[in-house]
Amino acid sequence: MTFSLGIVGAGQFSGQFATLFQAHPGVRDVYVTDLLPERAEQLVAAQGLAGTFPSYEAMLESPAVDAVAVFTQRWTHGPLVLQGLAAGKHVYSAVPMAITVEEMAAIIDAVRATGLTYMMGETSHYHPATVHARNQIAAGAFGRLFYAEGDYVHDMDLGFYQAYQYSGGENWKATASYPPLLYPTHAVGGVLGAWQTHAVSVSAIGVRDERGDGVFDRSVSQFDNDVSNATALFEVAGGGSFRTNEFRRVGYPSHIRESRFRFFGTEASMEQLATVALWQDKKGVEDISELLEPKPTLAPDDPSLAHIAPELRAAFTSGSAPVHDRSRLPREFDHLHNGHEGSHHFLVDDFVTAVTTRTLPPVNAWVAARYTLPGVIAHESARQGGVRLEIPDFGDAPEA
Repeated sequence: MTFSLGIVGAGQFSGQFATLFQAHPGVRDVYVTDLLPERAEQLVAAQGLAGTFPSYEAMLESPAVDAVAVFTQRWTHGPLVLQGLAAGKHVYSAVPMAITVEEMAAIIDAVRATGLTYMMGETSHYHPATVHARNQIAAGAFGRLFYAEGDYVHDMDLGFYQAYQYSGGENWKATASYPPLLYPTHAVGGVLGAWQTHAVSVSAIGVRDERGDGVFDRSVSQFDNDVSNATALFEVAGGGSFRTNEFRRVGYPSHIRESRFRFFGTEASMEQLATVALWQDKKGVEDISELLEPKPTLAPDDPSLAHIAPELRAAFTSGSAPVHDRSRLPREFDHLHNGHEGSHHFLVDDFVTAVTTRTLPPVNAWVAARYTLPGVIAHESARQGGVRLEIPDFGDAPEA
């Protein structure tokens, strides 16, 4: 069984995925639509895709498209996903799932009612540190896990100004103020992708931005936001806690590693920094950096990356790490570019497999909500000065 796919949003990120979807043996045709038609046409011409649609609505009305992959602005995903499901299309969505509790609840209800496939493309679920921690937790190596940390530390100066200018047009400063805690899934997903639990409460603190350049300025911000750095402490079901950092003004080499994780158990712990990763127990320390280090598959000066800020290119060029099990991936991916610590190949394959076999993908709607909703509630906690708030939960995905 194969299916056709419509890509929604022909920005800097979607072109990398268009290549992988087109190469996957489970995908028949790939179409594109964008609010700027010339971008869709350029992507189709550059990669030899099946064609363009003049609008998202036209794409959804077409029987030629079986599924859609949403790569639009962060705050637009919820409504676009709901449109896709209502039109009878399977949906792959870039992160975050949505930005309100109501949108997430509606997506889960729609998936339950239609039986269609929904998957959120959270890269940290496949991050080498997350994969290794997941394996070690399953083997009982940590003992009882009781605390973890997940950081998404990406300074605005390292490529984000250019990215927001590319996607936001003349109004880019209003959208570049997007609240850090409403983009929580790289940090939360890396923790919960290994630790099979969910957050039940949170207290968060935000740091007001002081750059004074019109970004993170409440008088300019579309989101009434002046916070550029935020920290959240979560309580988890079953006992324990984890902390996440979402930093956009930080002296840190995010072009080397923007997501990093730590896990602490009663018998062992694991810590990852920018260039080193360690496994530790009561006997000593083991350097596991090589096990978690992806090997680049594309040169950062490759012509296909010319439109992407140099500081962002590492996210598009990383290969797989030794801890990754590539045996289940299609051989067509063996020599294609990868990205975000080796996650892109697995993201595409898991969605295609879920659609073609009618099984739940790893980051299905229920898991996606557990990766996204904690940040939404944390943002509200920060706006209230750190008051501890309960986090709603939609439960586990239904068994097949």
